[in-house]
Amino acid sequence: MHPVRNTQSEDDPTFVAKKRSTMEVIRRVAVFLRPYKRMAAANIGCALLSLACAIAYPKLTQFVIDEVIGAKRVDALRWAVLGLLAAFLLRDAFNSLRLWVNNVFEQNVVYDMRRQVYARLQRLPIGYFDQRASGDLMTRVVEDVNSVERVLIDGTEQGTVAVLSLLVIGTILFLTNPVLAAVALVPIPILSGGALWYTLTAHRRYRAQRIAASAMNAFLMDSLQGIRQIKAFGRQEHEDERFAKRADDLRKGTLGVMRVWAMYSPAMSFAAALGTALVLWIGGRMVIDGTMKIGELVGFVIYLGLFYDPVARLHGLNQMLQAARAGGERVFDILDTTEERETSELVDRANIELTNVRGDVRYEHVYFSYGNDRSALKDITLHARPGEMVALVGPTGAGKSTLVNLLPAFYEATKGKITIDGHDVAQLSLETLRSQISVVSQEPCLFNGTVRENILYGKLDATEDELFAASRAANCHDFISKLPHGYDSRVGERGVKLSVGEKQRVSVARALLKNAPILILDEATASVDTATERLIQEALERLMANRTSFVIAHRLSTIRAADQILVLRHGEIVERGTHEQLVEQGGLYAKLARIQNTTFIEESFEKIEAVE
Repeated sequence: MHPVRNTQSEDDPTFVAKKRSTMEVIRRVAVFLRPYKRMAAANIGCALLSLACAIAYPKLTQFVIDEVIGAKRVDALRWAVLGLLAAFLLRDAFNSLRLWVNNVFEQNVVYDMRRQVYARLQRLPIGYFDQRASGDLMTRVVEDVNSVERVLIDGTEQGTVAVLSLLVIGTILFLTNPVLAAVALVPIPILSGGALWYTLTAHRRYRAQRIAASAMNAFLMDSLQGIRQIKAFGRQEHEDERFAKRADDLRKGTLGVMRVWAMYSPAMSFAAALGTALVLWIGGRMVIDGTMKIGELVGFVIYLGLFYDPVARLHGLNQMLQAARAGGERVFDILDTTEERETSELVDRANIELTNVRGDVRYEHVYFSYGNDRSALKDITLHARPGEMVALVGPTGAGKSTLVNLLPAFYEATKGKITIDGHDVAQLSLETLRSQISVVSQEPCLFNGTVRENILYGKLDATEDELFAASRAANCHDFISKLPHGYDSRVGERGVKLSVGEKQRVSVARALLKNAPILILDEATASVDTATERLIQEALERLMANRTSFVIAHRLSTIRAADQILVLRHGEIVERGTHEQLVEQGGLYAKLARIQNTTFIEESFEKIEAVE
């Protein structure tokens, strides 16, 4: 039975990442900054030096207006203007250096985070991927990682500089004119209240937006992979409507975020402008009354702009933080998922390495369930001796694929024990276990690379002679040699440039190159014509020689010579024996043998069940 792969839905809470506090997200992401402490320090240092040069500008402006222009000192004007230009030059030079350091810093952290997220994905159990759409996981690795790291890098730098700016410039304002400085603080309660409201309400909007983006990406990947079926059934308009629904959900989610930001940001800007207006009103009266020079007022207003600018920047960081929190939940959903069994103390204690494996496989009272109430396998007991061929037959959903998937631990048995040469597979590291097993599935998976790269996946350090020998044994050397670039021809995404039979033979060559003592063939000759099936069957016979093989077949003709045939129904072994023994028993297999000619085994079982 093949587990159903569910696509993620934005309406299904099962797939929604666990909610996390803002501080938890910041704390978790901060770990990725530790290897780059010097870059972080250089980033903040350049920002502070740029700020220091900017702070000099208002004082120089005040000096030019009051002490140069007001006093009509033409000789000092040139030097004062040159001083202003020097301040601007240094400000922009340090800012340029900051941008360069920031970009290097940012890309290093993104690289590290993506590497860790991808590495964790490689080590998660198969069941995790059965419940999540590939497009959703791609969104997490690409887009969500970006949003998470930005708040730490930009937030660390801009937040630190903004806070220091407020302290330094606020002190300068009070030292320059305490009365006007007090007036400048009037909008602060409004700005603080607005920031608090936005923080408390923004997360749900950003969360909905990220879920909508994932749903759209998941649908897009699914439809692109099924483009031939879409065209074959003439469903372009239908798929266009389905995509439009998801794109519209993302549009609405994004507009929900931006609509609030469009009101919030200008409102905060107006509050800051209110403070500037009050300062100009009261400061202007002071200038008119002669208690303050005009240059002082101009310098104070410029400082006031520098004071309100970091306040606005902190509001922008707040927006970024809410987006990062939503993305962080989805990234840490991956990082916090328990890995496959390598993490268990049992495996760490066992540390068993298999050598000279004979291929003696036993299932002892094995049960398995996919997590629901219905058991997929019940009390499975079997013994495959070294070099034997064990065939599995049964109707669709009988548990054939599930049974063989337990051997390489794609899924863990719920109850019972599976052993290889007497070693419990639950006590073996997955690397050790899977190095002893080759799998050839009904739908061969080829990577978007060359034929050579796909075959060498079975043994990365194989020699050219080994590569050619495996290809010849798999009956694929001849057709590969006729390709435009031979073994260096690209196969396209999922091997689209090759026929089904050619892809299957390449996958057999890959399994031959791996040379594992245990072999799993999951309907490896299905979906091909008779001539191609004969070529594949010849290749499989060479592959099965001197190996313990588990074969799920779609025609009885391919398993008549099996050492054991196991008939499964509803997750149980209901009959077992050789072909001759089972025919003599007159049971389910015997009925199957009588009606099975050119039809598939599953179709024959359907006929039998219909009669019963």
